[in-house]
Amino acid sequence: MVKDSELGHLRRCVELAVEALENGDEPFGSVLVAADGTVPAEDRNRMAGGDHTRHPEFELARWSAAHARVRLGRIVYVASSAQLTAWSAESGAPQAPVRPLPVQEVAPGVAVEGPVPELADEVRELHRRRLRS
Repeated sequence: MVKDSELGHLRRCVELAVEALENGDEPFGSVLVAADGTVPAEDRNRMAGGDHTRHPEFELARWSAAHARVRLGRIVYVASSAQLTAWSAESGAPQAPVRPLPVQEVAPGVAVEGPVPELADEVRELHRRRLRS
């Protein structure tokens, strides 16, 4: 279950997604939260410059590995790859160039929590805005 303290961090992810969309990127944001609740890093999509590897989760994983050389802990997310795929299909968007995989399939040993219904509609609307533009 998503903790109340985590909802604040997830809301920040949505704020970063809005910032990404406003800067011509796909609406994704990520926050890296330490075990003590502090936020050592956060980022948003930065693919508009042409580098399609500039997803925030990649950037933060690189940062974490480079600075701590530890395994990432629990992953909490607002919307799933299945939801994103469905939202894109509803809008008539072409299929993604890579197959979307659930995080549990990519990282089976990592504790995962999500999607978070309290914020999923907001993220869905961000993706609708992107697909309409």
